[in-house]
Parts: sequence; C-alpha cells; structure tokens
Amino acid sequence: MPDFLTDILNRKKQEIKRLPDPMSFSEVLKQGRLAVIAEIKRKSPSKGILNGEINPAALARSYVEGGAAAISVLTDEEGFGGTLQDLKSVVEACPGTPVLRKDFIIDLKQLYETARVGAHAVLLIAAVLKDRLPEFVRIARNYGLETLVEVHDINELHLAHIAGAKIIGVNNRNLMTFQVSLSVAESLAPHFSPSVIKVAESGIENSAHAAQMRRVGYDAILVGEALVKHSSPKDLIKEFCHAH
Repeated sequence: MPDFLTDILNRKKQEIKRLPDPMSFSEVLKQGRLAVIAEIKRKSPSKGILNGEINPAALARSYVEGGAAAISVLTDEEGFGGTLQDLKSVVEACPGTPVLRKDFIIDLKQLYETARVGAHAVLLIAAVLKDRLPEFVRIARNYGLETLVEVHDINELHLAHIAGAKIIGVNNRNLMTFQVSLSVAESLAPHFSPSVIKVAESGIENSAHAAQMRRVGYDAILVGEALVKHSSPKDLIKEFCHAH
C-alpha cells in the first residue's frame, strides 16, 4: 500500500528547505555600527512635495545598494502621498531587506492589513495609542510583526517600556507643530532600558547629525526627507553608515 501521507510530508520538507529564513527587523538594527532605516515618502504636511517622481521599488533598491539595513514606507496618502501599494512593491523589490510600514495606526485591522501586504514591522505611536499601546504591541506580534514604538518625551518612553517594546524610536519632530530638534533624542537617550534597540527619527540631514546620534547611544537612525531630496541617496546612506 502506498503511504501518501509520508510522501507528501517528505515533499513538504524539501519545499521548506527552499523557503527563505524569516527576516528580523530588530536583528538588522544591531550591526555594531549605525544602522540606517531609509524612508520612502513623497511629501509631508509641513513642507509639501518633497519628491513627486518617486518610484518606490527603484528607490528602495538604491537604498539597499547604499547599505540601508531596512526600508520604511509611509502609507498615509493624504498627508504623505503614500499607499499600501507602495509598501507592497517595496516588499517585492527587496526580498532580503526588512520593510517597516509607517502610518498612523489607530485600529487593529490596520495591523492585519500590514501583515497581509508582507511588511516585517509596523510603527506604533505612543502619543496616539496611549493606554492601548500594550495591546497593539501584543497583537502585532501575533501577526508576526515587529514594532517600532515612537515616543516624544519621558512619559511616552515609560509607556513604551511598560508595553514591552523592544525597539523604540525617538521622533525629534513635534507632531503638533512639526518643529524639529535633535535635542529631543539627546535628552531621552540616557533613560532607555539597556536591552532596548534605540532609534533616532527625524531631522537627521547629514553625517554630522548621524554621528551626533551615534555618540549619545542610538543604534539606528530613520531618515526620509534628506534621502528623497538628495541627488544620490545611495551615497548619503553610505556616509550615514560610517558616521561615528
């Protein structure tokens, strides 16, 4: 008698060997040097059009060539000109690089949507989710998503720690006024739990800024505007990566 089940399982074992290993957003940020999360966005509410000619897939490949550890894709359409299709195209174009969905996540359905498109991580904003943050971190993990929890002050940092966030980003941009100051990240750096991966976001325009963030203890920087406006984003990423 043929043993169909054994034959099927043996075939499945061979198929699984051909599958790529799961990518870890957190692991690529722990490189021993400053890691760059390179962002794709067409515009911003405060500055208008930054680069209206973006081809997300092509730009993402250029970022990877420059040494970006991960790609961030803004999917908010009204404020930033992004779409879920942008996210999907970047995931498909860069199969060896973790992709972060950056948006204003306010509902658990958005987490399912993010996982379904194939992203590896999602941004959660402490100031938006407040007491709901621990639930969103937990549900995201259930969907196989890592989380970058964004904070702006010491109270939000405390909330992120309570929520069990493993990657925390300090946004140097005030979300109310959109004013930017690197001093925000500098002032919060000493208050991180030692086990947390620290990311500095916004206002990082050159290698001097990158080095400044590295010196105060950040593992990674998230850069968007400077890259989408630069004539050679690949070269700028190389500069960031070697900042110390």
